[in-house]
Amino acid sequence: MATKIRLARHGHKDYAYYHIVVADSRSPRDGKYIERIGSYNPNNNPAKVDLKFDRALYWVNVGAQPTDTVRNILSGEGVMLMKHLNGGVAKGAFSAEEAQKRFDAWKAQKDVKNGKISQAEADKKAAAAKALLAQEVEANKAKAAEVAKKRQEAADALAAAAVEAAQEAAAAEAENAEA
Repeated sequence: MATKIRLARHGHKDYAYYHIVVADSRSPRDGKYIERIGSYNPNNNPAKVDLKFDRALYWVNVGAQPTDTVRNILSGEGVMLMKHLNGGVAKGAFSAEEAQKRFDAWKAQKDVKNGKISQAEADKKAAAAKALLAQEVEANKAKAAEVAKKRQEAADALAAAAVEAAQEAAAAEAENAEA
């Protein structure tokens, strides 16, 4: 039986995510599979991959053929590198400890790179939020100035009405005094 490691689509329109599965090459894309070894969500930045590393390495070692996309995912997670390093150990080129040391160094470098990407995304979101807050503060200041102007106009109108009423009262009192 020819086995493939491939993606099985899930989710809904415009929001697809995938299960990484090991399946017979003749079975349908979303059909029966032998084992689910992870998931892949391309809707995040960077894309989120949850992978059972040991099971993926096992299936690659026993001959399961990954599709192109899954090969890229496995390479990004280090499965293909570990397979390569295990081949070097089998040939006697270096020890298992050396292979693990090389893999750990690669993984640390990759984690630093992904941390920088995540930090850059967080910084971009924070800058956008800060700009939005600044716009909101400016809009609030403009609105407050407009409200203060209207209140001043209303107070001026009220004061003018009071002065006019006082003048009318004085005129009426003057008329009463004359009569």
